Amino acid sequence: MSQSTVSYLWREPEAAREFTTGVSLHSHTNQSQETLDFIAELSRDWGLLQPVMRWAERRSQRSSGIMPDYARSYWTPPLTPRIAFDLERTQIENKLQLPALVSLTDHDDINAPMLLRSVSSARHIPVSVEWTVPFYESAFHIGIHNLPSADGPAWMDRMRAFTAIPVAERKPTLLREILAELDEIPQVMIVFNHPIWDLYRVGRERHMVLVNEFLAVYGQFVHALELNGLRDWKENREATTLAGKWNQLVISGGDRHGIEPNANVNLTRAASFTEFVHEVRRERQSHVLYMPQYAEPWKHRILQSTLDAIRNYPHFPEGAQRWDQRVYHPDANGEMRKLSDLWAGEGRDKHPPSWIEGILACVRLMGEAPLSGTLRYAWDDSAKMRAALTKQDA
Repeated sequence: MSQSTVSYLWREPEAAREFTTGVSLHSHTNQSQETLDFIAELSRDWGLLQPVMRWAERRSQRSSGIMPDYARSYWTPPLTPRIAFDLERTQIENKLQLPALVSLTDHDDINAPMLLRSVSSARHIPVSVEWTVPFYESAFHIGIHNLPSADGPAWMDRMRAFTAIPVAERKPTLLREILAELDEIPQVMIVFNHPIWDLYRVGRERHMVLVNEFLAVYGQFVHALELNGLRDWKENREATTLAGKWNQLVISGGDRHGIEPNANVNLTRAASFTEFVHEVRRERQSHVLYMPQYAEPWKHRILQSTLDAIRNYPHFPEGAQRWDQRVYHPDANGEMRKLSDLWAGEGRDKHPPSWIEGILACVRLMGEAPLSGTLRYAWDDSAKMRAALTKQDA
């Protein structure tokens, strides 16, 4: 019988006392490519932004000859694999006084854990990935944790190849074969990440139809559904209900992209990640703990994560210090380049145009006092969260 427990550190300060290890699942490094499609979507959803966007696009084309291509361009999170690993590890060690297990899951890429395996403090890190799985007109993000390190690159090639198959050529049996083979590896854990989030904007009703169909067909190979640390309390409560419907465990997944550590973790009595997988897969046990940052207003946390992506970090390694070194766009020949390479100027003199820096400066003001405090107050949803938790406890 599946058993999941959910605790909140701000309500239960001793929640971790009976456990021996904390587990950080699902967070991203600068090896993860994040689409910029959302910028185009924002301009469609928010009519007031459309004239600003069109003006910026025309200005870009006049000054550089390049028209913004949101579909092909992407950004990468600010943290290097080592900094991301240390951030997650330190939170668990300092706040919970427990040793930490950390599973980094970049989008369709295992470079971060493979690189970290050469670092003594991280040599036991699991080889994990957040795999984009196309499903009809949408796609789902599936966490594949703890791949055999020797076979990791081959598995990654196979998963990427499936993701790239055109819709007309996609065969359901191929996905079944891949998931079944992964499920046959005892050390591997398969998690359905943020299942309620309509990330590909097919409409809530259609999205839920697809989620339930996916679970009906492939749920036997899924070991848990994620409670996502960057999604709001209402969506996570719906994920818990969905898990109950399909007799699935719920598990943590912080989904960190910025510099705030994961807002939830798992607690376990396992001493290694493989033992933790056994606890989830065979013993059907999962103990989720929400960290204090999850109690902060959700919209304010999303704003802070967005600001993390457009900040400069002078103390970071070369190549990751400036925001324009972490954004990639096709050049005039269609080749992907860092934005910092596309500006006018030579060498270190290349800088973003003043009008772009002006726009970003205005956005960054939202993270500074007193505006940040005003927004936090306006977005305070603690009363709704308390009501939801009371209802859940009942």
